[in-house]
Amino acid sequence: MAKIGFEPIVSAKNIFKSFKTVKALNGVDLEILPVEYTALLGPNGAGKTTLVEIIEGIQNPDSGEIKIFGKHWKGNKDELYDKIGLSFQETRFEDKITTKETLKMFASFYGLGNKRIDEILNIVNLEEKSKSYVVNLSGGQRQKLALGIALLNNPKLLILDEPTTGLDPTARREIWSILHSLKKEQGTSMILTTHYMEEAENLCDKIIILDNGKVLSKGTLKELISDSDSGEIIEFKVSDKNKLPDFSGYNDVRNINFDESTNLVTINIVNTSIVLPEIINLLNNANCEISELRCRYVTLDDLFIKMTGRKLTD
Repeated sequence: MAKIGFEPIVSAKNIFKSFKTVKALNGVDLEILPVEYTALLGPNGAGKTTLVEIIEGIQNPDSGEIKIFGKHWKGNKDELYDKIGLSFQETRFEDKITTKETLKMFASFYGLGNKRIDEILNIVNLEEKSKSYVVNLSGGQRQKLALGIALLNNPKLLILDEPTTGLDPTARREIWSILHSLKKEQGTSMILTTHYMEEAENLCDKIIILDNGKVLSKGTLKELISDSDSGEIIEFKVSDKNKLPDFSGYNDVRNINFDESTNLVTINIVNTSIVLPEIINLLNNANCEISELRCRYVTLDDLFIKMTGRKLTD
């Protein structure tokens, strides 16, 4: 439910969508509030693209209700598109025109002039590349240009589909920095689809995990970890799995996983300081040799594996 005093920018209720025999969305609910960054996480085929296309007004749901800024798409498309900016995983540009000329072409669709183009070049840090041909831009610079185009109309809602896929870590973090500034300085809301757990954790206030057309979980990272009932992890490798003792009888142990390919043991626990000495004692008594012992906090990747049984990129 929306917080009192805040009308949701996006409200999707009980959305169903099928394509022939494939049920892409199966009763999805979604709310995005003003100045909220939301990540949609899920493997290929989870329903992310279909949900985003319904939010964008490209697809119509078979049933359920979708409202953007409190209005339905039918009869309000021009008004709603003026408030939305879109940036895709890959955008094709004309190679033999400059960065500024590219922005100028798209700005003409909105009746915008050089002042806004210069503002965008500043926002996405492309002033020094304004006269460079697009063909000579790096992958990160092309993505900055795509983001700049999405921002031309000063949107209240930004929808980004895998915006940093294939970029090197430096370029990815430059995009993140731009997005953080947009939220702080312009009050932009965002829907982000991504395969990078770190990206969702770094950028987003709320995370929605989709699989097989259903929402498995949603909330802040802190809420998701709290709901998982195990905020810490102990990991180690064993030389002989047959000597591995049984840890399941301990109250603070929530989940145990053994990876056959690497002999890696992963134990979800509540409190490392309490459980670790007991685990070490059990391993010593069983003459079970271990290596690469480490203790860490649960990550979004851990939660996804626990919910779906596989990694996001599987």
